[in-house]
Amino acid sequence: MEKSNIKPNSHFAKELAELLKPIEQQKGQRLKLIIHAGTPKTGTTSLQTYLDKNQRKLRGKGILYPHNLEKLQNPTAPKHQWFEKNLVTTHLKYFLENFKNIIAQVSPETHSIILSSEGVYNYWWDFPEESKSILSELSELFDSEIWVWFREPFTFIESYYKQCIRNPQIDNNACYGKDLSFSEMLDIKWFSQHLNYQGFVADCHALFGENKVSVFEYQGDVVQQAIQKLGLATPHDNPTTRQNISLNNASVALLRTINQFSLKAKDKELLMPHLKEINDILSKQETPSLIDEESRKRVMELARPINFSRT
Repeated sequence: MEKSNIKPNSHFAKELAELLKPIEQQKGQRLKLIIHAGTPKTGTTSLQTYLDKNQRKLRGKGILYPHNLEKLQNPTAPKHQWFEKNLVTTHLKYFLENFKNIIAQVSPETHSIILSSEGVYNYWWDFPEESKSILSELSELFDSEIWVWFREPFTFIESYYKQCIRNPQIDNNACYGKDLSFSEMLDIKWFSQHLNYQGFVADCHALFGENKVSVFEYQGDVVQQAIQKLGLATPHDNPTTRQNISLNNASVALLRTINQFSLKAKDKELLMPHLKEINDILSKQETPSLIDEESRKRVMELARPINFSRT
């Protein structure tokens, strides 16, 4: 598939190209930019935590997992949420500022930059055309690659449903923090389109080039897969524990009840430790899938088979 011919935003491209020019002249080639796009519920937090904790070691091997402007304000945030946030809102000034910050961290040894946020996949269908043109520009300014992990559709979408129920309510999102059954949420396009693995990959092929998209099957240890892809020594010597605990059905039912009240995000977060205690107590109880038989048929129709890359 040919790359997109969307007209680039000349101001963004020129300013970033000027910053990259001396680096390219010194190295004799473009910097590699790896964009880890998620998806949600595929060990992204564990990978981000590993990359963040091993920044110094990675820099020694020429790989930059950069500090970002968000991290300066929130040291516990090891991901790059500004990437999708500024693309969704077309705040290209802030998008450029973050890239300036990243380029300032490039050393003579740096050959690759990794940016990671599951929100790239999560909000992909919310990106306006102007922002997708920026992604096309990045593929020209850097030797860009997209990495994405996909989970078996049923376990992914059930887990993602639980995450949506847990999230605080936000404007312009019909799924976060609502009292909705799985089948009701599946009726909402924004939610169901997350099963469109093929559509995402096709879009990335068009923007970055077919050989620039790596599609992996999530098998539980995304850190190990990423290390192998980067060509680093294996196995990794600092394994990260699972960061997010899955909710059981009782906890989901409680959250749906809580979601009937218009709680502020900070107030809902205060309830989460108590909910976790309940979840831990009931974690050994076997609970049936939240996906009813009719919804299973719909999931099968929405999720088409996809070809995975070899690590």
